[in-house]
Amino acid sequence: MRSVLYLLTALSVMGLAFWAYRENYRTQAAISEMSDIQRQIGRLREDLGVLRAEWAYLNRPERLRQLVDLNFERLKLVPFGSDQFVDVGQVAFPAPRSPEPAPGSAADADLPAERPAGFPPRRPQESTP
Repeated sequence: MRSVLYLLTALSVMGLAFWAYRENYRTQAAISEMSDIQRQIGRLREDLGVLRAEWAYLNRPERLRQLVDLNFERLKLVPFGSDQFVDVGQVAFPAPRSPEPAPGSAADADLPAERPAGFPPRRPQESTP
């Protein structure tokens, strides 16, 4: 009986050793993959910094002004003026789509549609297409 117990103990120790060996290599592979990903993130951050610097360089106001002057005949771009801004109440917002009435509720179809939240109230002179 003791020999069977010794055999089972030896087999379980060998099984646990094999499991620990495999887990050790899986852990090393995961650490290696993580360090590769960290290096890739570092490279991508450097690339992002370069792209942001290029974007800032290309969007310099004096460069954009030169481009507008060169392409004025095609684009007809002019500087903003204070007369181009209007009050929010003067903007004609599109009318909200009313939900399709359910069958049998024809009485609700005669009511005007409510403006959704965030829209200013309608003014008397305002008309919607």
